[in-house]
Amino acid sequence: MNAIFIVLPILTILMFDLGLTLKPQDFKLIVQRPKPVIVGLIGQIVLLPLIAWGIIQLSAISGQMSALFIIGIMLVACSPGGSSSNVFSMLAKGDVALSVTLTACSSLITLFTLPLIMVWVTASVGEATDIHLPIGNLLIQNLVLMVVPIAIGFVMNIYKEQTAAKIHNVLKRITMPALVLLVTVFFLQHKQTIVEEFASLGLTMSILILATTGCGAILAWLLKLSQKERRTLVIEIGMQNAAQAITIACSPLIFNNEIIAIPAIIYALMMNLILLAYVGFTKMKDR
Repeated sequence: MNAIFIVLPILTILMFDLGLTLKPQDFKLIVQRPKPVIVGLIGQIVLLPLIAWGIIQLSAISGQMSALFIIGIMLVACSPGGSSSNVFSMLAKGDVALSVTLTACSSLITLFTLPLIMVWVTASVGEATDIHLPIGNLLIQNLVLMVVPIAIGFVMNIYKEQTAAKIHNVLKRITMPALVLLVTVFFLQHKQTIVEEFASLGLTMSILILATTGCGAILAWLLKLSQKERRTLVIEIGMQNAAQAITIACSPLIFNNEIIAIPAIIYALMMNLILLAYVGFTKMKDR
């Protein structure tokens, strides 16, 4: 089974579901409370790629890292926030409105930042793999698979709010089993590579998640943001849209290489484990 036929509908559903949760007042938050929004976007758009590249350089010093994995790691770091972060923020008693705003804003901003950064990354390491980034195809695919579904969901939520709420209640139950199916298919297809590389890639991705969430927490603390805002920033900066990274890696129009998607698969696993532990920590702290 080709994973692209699973990940394409999953990403489209995730983006449509994100649109169903958006309201015009979510974007007013940028003006009403610019500080946490700016900090969150800096963490996602700037810190994540920088820290990821730094970790890659350290890994290269200690041992050779595959060029395909470097592209895959940077692809995850350049992706927008994951829509699951809204659920995690709610569980951690964070600021859900801030979470929704950050996810929506990062999804739009990374339409431009992701191609720019990935063009540089593939130029830096692509010679070893003969891989190049067709930037026009990437922009078109992201517009079709991300912007259009978000816009449709957003408009539906404005004019058919009750219908949007009903659809959202159904979709939020479907997406997690679909992601589990995707991970299972990838594991079966690339079992040997994943098992061989899990120790190093699992450590790399865990360090990336812990470093970026830690930086987000420090920035939020220095700027004296509220506890709810701090919790949301930790989750938002640590939870990237792995489905988008997998789509770009597997797409026949872009990289067409499932090995590039392996870091995103491992990232998704470590991300959920680490942030579930963080949610558990916040619940213990509240008690």
